[in-house]
Amino acid sequence: MKHKFRNKKFLFIIPFFILFALTGIVMWLWNSILPEVVGVKEITYWQAMGILVLSKILFGGFHGFKKNKDLKRDQFFSKIRNMSPEEREKFKENWKNKFAKNVYCKH
Repeated sequence: MKHKFRNKKFLFIIPFFILFALTGIVMWLWNSILPEVVGVKEITYWQAMGILVLSKILFGGFHGFKKNKDLKRDQFFSKIRNMSPEEREKFKENWKNKFAKNVYCKH
């Protein structure tokens, strides 16, 4: 039983190890390149972690939800592929009507 717990604990530690390693890389790159090129101050380890987290929030998003979006998209297209021609025409007509109302309707 302890063996299974040890594996879960190890898997929990891996993302933190990666975060701390990336923080060191960000700090090293910042301090070795930017002060000479741009003239900014050198940063500490914790400032580098803040920059890394902030850049993830602003530019990277949270990709944990991507699998769910891909699954829904695949289910949607699978459903359309499996429609009969009559069902497909009815579906197209419903979408045309739905979007035509939104485009031409003035609120």
